[in-house]
Amino acid sequence: MALTTDFHTHIFPPWLQDQRRKWVERDATFGELFADPKARMATAEDLIHAMDEDGVDRSVAMGIGWTDLGLAREANNYIVESVRSYPDRINGFCSVNPAWGEAAALEVDRCARAGLVGIGELHADTQGFDISDADTMRPLLEVANEHALIITAHTSEPVGHLYQGKGHTTPDVTLRFIENARAYPNVKIVCAHWGGGLPFYALMPEVKDALQSVWFDTAASPFLYSPSVFSIVADLVGADKIILGSDFPLIRFSRIKRQVEEAGKTLDDYAHAGPFLS
Repeated sequence: MALTTDFHTHIFPPWLQDQRRKWVERDATFGELFADPKARMATAEDLIHAMDEDGVDRSVAMGIGWTDLGLAREANNYIVESVRSYPDRINGFCSVNPAWGEAAALEVDRCARAGLVGIGELHADTQGFDISDADTMRPLLEVANEHALIITAHTSEPVGHLYQGKGHTTPDVTLRFIENARAYPNVKIVCAHWGGGLPFYALMPEVKDALQSVWFDTAASPFLYSPSVFSIVADLVGADKIILGSDFPLIRFSRIKRQVEEAGKTLDDYAHAGPFLS
């Protein structure tokens, strides 16, 4: 049986919770997501505890699309330290802003050499860049290609209810990014939150063809879709393209598992990030 992997989690250095008020004013993404004192934050130890309770073998810990370079480096350092502390339980992604250009590429290179295996989560709206612009994304894609990294992008639906973090990286924008990224064969793309509904457009043959090196994670799924999304997306792009992720600490993996079961499926029906995480 495959290891149970939670592909989409967020952890933060303990001091950041204490300095929350300061940083919500300095970092746009952090401010968007954590200005409310009730918004949950978690450390690596909190994540490990939740994993043990929920039967998760391995998690991917990632950033939130920082806009402050200094804070990004500190948060990335914490993820590096967490991976080293829990090498059999946590894989790490660094987070940068593509708008930083060469500085973003240098930070990714530093983190990859320190053992992180991906970039993300990118938040184009709050970070103020156009993910579909080839020139903006080139430095990041080049370094990701060099290190064979995974890139996870925050994506949103063009319709439906509003929520904190919903933006304009909709399926059309995401698809242009994916098409540009095809020039970098070592890069794998994961579209968070079911790609903002992008898999539904795989009914169009040209879209399905563009999704060859693209996966879709289930982060925050119960807040977005009914359980039938699991069967529908599997029919359209294949169950092996569905990567189970929770968006912890916003939601626990046990809630994702429950939605899978509500769909009449089991965890073993999906990829668990196995195709590209060791």
